[in-house]
Amino acid sequence: MHETGLSFNDPSGDRLRAWLALDRESFYDETRVAIMPIGFCYPGRDVKGSDLPPRPECAPLWQARLRAAFSAIELTLLVGSYAIGYYLPDSRRRSMTETILRWRDFLPEYFVLPHPSWRTTRWLRDHAWFESEAVPELRSRVAKALIPTPRSAPYPHR
Repeated sequence: MHETGLSFNDPSGDRLRAWLALDRESFYDETRVAIMPIGFCYPGRDVKGSDLPPRPECAPLWQARLRAAFSAIELTLLVGSYAIGYYLPDSRRRSMTETILRWRDFLPEYFVLPHPSWRTTRWLRDHAWFESEAVPELRSRVAKALIPTPRSAPYPHR
């Protein structure tokens, strides 16, 4: 991200785009897709090399303001535990697996996803239902949301 200015410009982005069935051009089309992190500043890394959690003041300060600027939101993907925890606070009492297993319960407004990082590889292997059940529905909803309709307007340029 820091070198290119693009979110998910790494192997986790490749996995996320595969889940969504979007090529890079479509994924980074700012007139149709808005990529909004839960925090708006890079929190740094811990001693093990993992990203630190988002700063606690960022989401409450910016999420509602920015979402209000996007009048034509068709689908919101909650990618990873921080986004899921912020938008679905009751899910904090459940494990990530339990929450994602209930992905249908949050539709049509939200689609919950694990973070697509390399750490998810084992989780995906252990929970094959995600790619066989949730991903096809995710692809269908993303495709439908990206079809222009008279009532939808493009996102404002960043």
